[in-house]
Amino acid sequence: MRQSQLFARTLREDPSEAEAPSHRLLLRGAFMRPLMSGVYTFLPLGLRVLRKVEQIVREEMDRQGAQEVRMPAIVPSEPWHATGRWEAYAAEQLMFTLHDRAGRELGLGPTHEEVVTPLVDAEYGSYRDLPVNLYQVQWKYRDEARPKSGLLRAREFLMKDAYSFDRDLEGLRVSYAKMVEGYKASFTRCGLEFVMVEADPGLIGGDVNHEFMAPADVGEDLFVRCTTCDYAANLEAARAAPPGPAEPSDEPLEKHHTPDAPTIEAVVGLLGVPAEAMLKCMVYEIDGRPTLVLVPGDREVSEGKLRRAFAPAAVTMLDDPGFERHGLVKGYVGPHGHRDLEIVADHRVRSRSAWVTGANEVDHHVTGCVLGRDFDVRRWEDLAGVREGDRCPVDGGPMEIARSIEVGHTFQLGSRYSEPLKATFVDEDGIEKPFLMGCYGIGISRIVAAVVEQHRDDRGIAWPKALAPYGVCVIVANRDDDRVVAESERIYAELQEMGVEVLIDDRDESAGVKFADADLIGHPVQVVVGRRGLDAGTVDLKVRATGERSRAPLAEAASAAVEALRSAP
Repeated sequence: MRQSQLFARTLREDPSEAEAPSHRLLLRGAFMRPLMSGVYTFLPLGLRVLRKVEQIVREEMDRQGAQEVRMPAIVPSEPWHATGRWEAYAAEQLMFTLHDRAGRELGLGPTHEEVVTPLVDAEYGSYRDLPVNLYQVQWKYRDEARPKSGLLRAREFLMKDAYSFDRDLEGLRVSYAKMVEGYKASFTRCGLEFVMVEADPGLIGGDVNHEFMAPADVGEDLFVRCTTCDYAANLEAARAAPPGPAEPSDEPLEKHHTPDAPTIEAVVGLLGVPAEAMLKCMVYEIDGRPTLVLVPGDREVSEGKLRRAFAPAAVTMLDDPGFERHGLVKGYVGPHGHRDLEIVADHRVRSRSAWVTGANEVDHHVTGCVLGRDFDVRRWEDLAGVREGDRCPVDGGPMEIARSIEVGHTFQLGSRYSEPLKATFVDEDGIEKPFLMGCYGIGISRIVAAVVEQHRDDRGIAWPKALAPYGVCVIVANRDDDRVVAESERIYAELQEMGVEVLIDDRDESAGVKFADADLIGHPVQVVVGRRGLDAGTVDLKVRATGERSRAPLAEAASAAVEALRSAP
């Protein structure tokens, strides 16, 4: 390809709307252009990268026995109502919805469980048909509240989603393991550093699930990892080693006047106690029943953990009318003196016997509220968020929190969708059973941005050669010298004959502009043909990722470029 003909105009300055480094560089390097917030047009350079990610992922899915299909982007609402997800997505305003001319309710698919499950049910009815794994590469749509950071959080994005169907749990685990291997191979081939972590299933559902995180400073997702073993988990799913029980306490229960102090911070200031000595009492309605959820005052309740602990029950935080309805004093609730309330506590509540907490009276708190004497816990769960320095649940080592970009997510769904959609098969014993499903997503377009976040410097992008739009860029340093032009064209032609994806920068621009654009766009290997080099009978070579420079004899320029590309990251 000739850069003089390439539909690509690089930008000298950072676009004002771009926040993340990948967003800035993909715009400046002419890989994409915005149409509106969270929606982008891929230009030729960007489309070449996108298709290379697609191809790698397709090859790895095919290698694991998955078969490609293409499902519609427009989906009917009826199956979504059956699974309850139409209402769930509506509650979070994530789904684009529309109506056809007959008034039928439709949506733009953010994911396709409700499409693929009826499809397999209609085609397969016997255990002999299983297992089967279907995947697609399809544009997905989610009405993000704050679409920002370019491809890292878009409203339209390219995704690979796969769905496995098995007869039993053992088969599901085998299918899941195959997909995990395919994911690891895909990310490795794309040049991504990644970590596989335990995760929160969110609106997809299921029991066992993992996220694949690409560590990056700009990442919106936080994950926890042990510094001494392989344990890692999404922040919402992370666990910590529970503390041992505290020594018994005979501290008396005493009431204190704490005017205008409904918060932990205010009580700490008034009574001079540390936040970790406070007992935070949050009130929720779980299936309509008021429940006290207890965590230490320096921790927060993880609502994701709380919902998982009580699934499938509905969990909602108590509102102001609810406090009045149940006779509770907002901001001053304590765990003592309640006969009709369910009390659930995080394991860390065991770490102390006597607590400072609400007195169940306006403007009052108590000290010496002793676990086992003044209140009892009916159910213990892991309910508090994990933070830096907590001990690992596997080996007890210290844990750290890191930022990352989620590039993939895998789920063991079980019968989460097959049961409400009545998708069944007849097993060998003649009994009709629901399919056991897994689903597996990879953010194709997000990988493009994640790779840029991990492979960049102050000059631009340094693409891994597997994803680079062109492997070699031949730079015509002196456009006004016929010898330079002729030798550049010869090297360009030789590289094409050798099967190399090559771009020649034959624009009527200065050498400095061409060098800057080559670094910005991120071609793995640059071949510079200039007047001084010709006088010496050489060309200059540069490996973009390492900055390594070398010279090669003019007659061997093409083969030297191929060798440099072979050794490039």
